[in-house]
Amino acid sequence: MYNDLFSIGPLSFHTYGLMTAIGIFSAYFWVENQAKKRKLNEDSILGLLISCLVAGYAGSKLLYLLTILPQILKDPSLLADSLSTGWVVFGGILGGLFGGWLYCRVKGLPAGDYFDISMPAVALAQGFGRLGCFFAGCCYGVETDSAFSIMFSHSEFAPNHVRLVPTQLISSGGDFLLFAILVWYDYKRKKHSGETTAMYLILYSAGRFLVEFWRGDLIRGAVGPLSTSQFIGLLALVAGVLLLAWMKRGRKAAI
Repeated sequence: MYNDLFSIGPLSFHTYGLMTAIGIFSAYFWVENQAKKRKLNEDSILGLLISCLVAGYAGSKLLYLLTILPQILKDPSLLADSLSTGWVVFGGILGGLFGGWLYCRVKGLPAGDYFDISMPAVALAQGFGRLGCFFAGCCYGVETDSAFSIMFSHSEFAPNHVRLVPTQLISSGGDFLLFAILVWYDYKRKKHSGETTAMYLILYSAGRFLVEFWRGDLIRGAVGPLSTSQFIGLLALVAGVLLLAWMKRGRKAAI
């Protein structure tokens, strides 16, 4: 795949950035539309988005740095080199949730209601983001002899001219499917504020746990026999199950 779209002088524009931008704008317009339909404060959506993005990117970068901490301790120069590259999605999710919760607390907004309209949008944005990963070649899969494979020829991240499991496309398809499931659940099955957020944590974490078995970029670190993302995913899944059980009992969301 080719990640470079075009260049203007020293500036280069990449497909990864384009897909990320499409994802962010799609998420914003979805949440704004849902806020309008549910008579929530539309004027707060932009501030909520910015808070989630800033905290999300900070959390994503922080978790990435933690995964390469042993290498940084050996070679501190890696810290500066890693500032523009390297992100961990689960760190972004956790950071974004914290940023959104903090914004709602400061503004006196019902966080559960805003989270429930935002989590499908998060899945939608992730679907586009993983397409960006596909074009860039990052987050690539393990080698395979299967016909269900992809081969990169110009990637700066994935091994080129080697058949790999298309984990980016699997993740992207799963994220778009998750978006559809969450929208259906939010409209048809949800009874209490916070349930859709819990369903996101459960379904995304379960799907990510499985996809991790076919990921080939092992720099992401490990906790025992599990990758860092699998370990955090298990914790997020348990948190989602507990939150959903709490909601089903008619309790008020603690978010």
